Amino acid sequence: MKICVAGLGIIGGSICLALKRAGYSVDGWNRSSLPREYALNNGIIDGVADGFEGYDAVFVALPPKATVGFILDNRFKDGACVYDICGVKAPIERAICRDKRNFSYVGTHPMAGKEISGIKAACADLFDGASMVITTNADTDLKALEIIRRLTAEMGFGRIVECSAEVHDRKIAYTSQLAHIVSNAYVKDGEIDCCLGFTGGSFQDMTRIAGVDENVWAELYLENAGNISEKISSLVSSLEEIKAAIDGGDVKKLAEVLREGRIAFEESKKIKSDSGIFVKKLK
Repeated sequence: MKICVAGLGIIGGSICLALKRAGYSVDGWNRSSLPREYALNNGIIDGVADGFEGYDAVFVALPPKATVGFILDNRFKDGACVYDICGVKAPIERAICRDKRNFSYVGTHPMAGKEISGIKAACADLFDGASMVITTNADTDLKALEIIRRLTAEMGFGRIVECSAEVHDRKIAYTSQLAHIVSNAYVKDGEIDCCLGFTGGSFQDMTRIAGVDENVWAELYLENAGNISEKISSLVSSLEEIKAAIDGGDVKKLAEVLREGRIAFEESKKIKSDSGIFVKKLK
């Protein structure tokens, strides 16, 4: 199988390395030359792609708008499998699946990363044990779906999660995008100055993702604006409820509000059969 990865940042580069570790030869493409040259010189890719019609599978590791432009503006082999790895799925699926194509498209989202970005941060084991979300619809090609399931296992992922693009975007607004937004807002408090010696694990957990690239995440937020706005409103409502209980000075009322959060967390560990989500453990 001939494979190409378009977009050689940390995720694209790590896909290359994970596939090469699994025994595949992988070519790469990148808009700017420095990541492309670094990937080639350091064995992250085996060659540089100057077109995409010769590949059986193409992974697109670009921001949302660039992903859509790349897929619509390039030519692919008849029957090729094209997989994007963006953190938002529905807008891309709508754009690609609007018309009939000579290739098969499947949306994916590897649930792994680091606080740093760029090809130099790529590593072969980034996805080991992680989840891969695969989005499907009524027109998803079963052959392309089976191929990405197999490649997911071979890259070291520990779990496959399959759902619709809409379910993905609603869930990811809560599990990833809201968490980044909260971290960004949290570090803007002036009390963050001179915190050395006062911090523990909770502070590290809250601030770890505050330093991500704002240009990348701003586009993701706006592409999923409806879902994110709803989750922010829900969070603000919960914070206001806790604040009111604290301001009221009633320990029983405050404990009751906090208990609701604990129970919600415990219940969240149960996967409901009607959730529209299929989960398969690989290891």
